[in-house]
Amino acid sequence: MPILVIAEHDNASLKAATLNTITAAARIGGDIDVLVAGAGCASVAETAAKLAGVAKVKVADAAAYADQSAENVAALLLDVIKAGGYSHVLAPATTFGKNILPRVAALLDVAQISEIVAIESADTFVRPIYAGNALATVKSSDAIKVITVRTTAFDAAAEGGSAAVESIAAGADLGQSKLVGRELTVSARPELGAAKIIVSGGRGLGSGDNYRAVLEPLADKLAAAMGASRAAVDAGFVPNDYQVGQTGKVVAPQLYIAVGISGAIQHLAGMKDSKVIVAINKDPEAPIFQVADYGLVADLFEAVPQLVSAL
Repeated sequence: MPILVIAEHDNASLKAATLNTITAAARIGGDIDVLVAGAGCASVAETAAKLAGVAKVKVADAAAYADQSAENVAALLLDVIKAGGYSHVLAPATTFGKNILPRVAALLDVAQISEIVAIESADTFVRPIYAGNALATVKSSDAIKVITVRTTAFDAAAEGGSAAVESIAAGADLGQSKLVGRELTVSARPELGAAKIIVSGGRGLGSGDNYRAVLEPLADKLAAAMGASRAAVDAGFVPNDYQVGQTGKVVAPQLYIAVGISGAIQHLAGMKDSKVIVAINKDPEAPIFQVADYGLVADLFEAVPQLVSAL
């Protein structure tokens, strides 16, 4: 049975999370189709068609999908799923996927399987529960499996494909919601969710001024993205889009440097899959040291500037 992957994009480029989702789909087995719904999104379809493992790219290019509202995209998905006879529908477990797939699952009257991290067979999947402290193996008997994929658990699909690109009919604009505006954070630093190196700060930094003064030089030296714990965000040190954790972004960079972060369960759930974790904290009993590959018990205001000087 064929598998449908929903592409996450901005009408100009394909988001990296889609590449990881395609890898997950390949492990299920079967032909993989990618659905690109947007407006003026031909370049996205061309990129998807070049990915290894993709059999066909279906493109719905219409003004109704410019903002990719959950209502319009879900209605399109229902038509595509029924026409294509798909056994599995996958999307990344990002804000995009979490916005659309629960609606699709409800309309199909099936249970969604959320944030899978491993695939045992076509109907059996592994997903984290209790903030990642336990793994549940879930077997689904639904005819159509609706799945979100924790992208940090799968490698990105490589190029090497030459899939056919097929235009499909767009549905009507349901008019149930309207995008009024979008505020985007513009940064010269790598995107937090896709960065290979992340420098994160916690409440131990004391203030937003300290966060910037202490961590920005280190991030600049390493060409790293900057993150934060929920405590730092709640204290107003940095905006919400910096937050790493169960209620923020789930990341798995090559190097994660946690500065002044105690290591609450909800933060660990968002970064403990990082390849190398370095923790700097003056409390030797801080939980962060339990997951750290390298730990430094020191005053961050002394240790971080010394580290910057040494780089």
